[in-house]
Amino acid sequence: MRVPFEPNQSALPTASTAGLDALIARLRKDDSLRVQLLAYADGDEDNANKARRLSLSRALAVRAYLIDKQIQSTRMDVRALGNRTKESPKDRVDVVLVSR
Repeated sequence: MRVPFEPNQSALPTASTAGLDALIARLRKDDSLRVQLLAYADGDEDNANKARRLSLSRALAVRAYLIDKQIQSTRMDVRALGNRTKESPKDRVDVVLVSR
């Protein structure tokens, strides 16, 4: 699933919570599933550090939501990838389910 963010924002968009809640339901049913949070932020090479920090903030916002819903942090991997994407939207967190 993909969680889009507004440019230069790290607050979890309210519109994304329904999709995350569906993901949480799957995680609760299957203890063998883990989550990878792959976070991105738009920016050019001159702002690569800023993009990476912003992408980390976004990943942590999604992670905090999952933790608030009783998903253990040990089931999550966070990757702040900054501006290293060609896909659109560039301001996003990709939430990937993987089996242990």
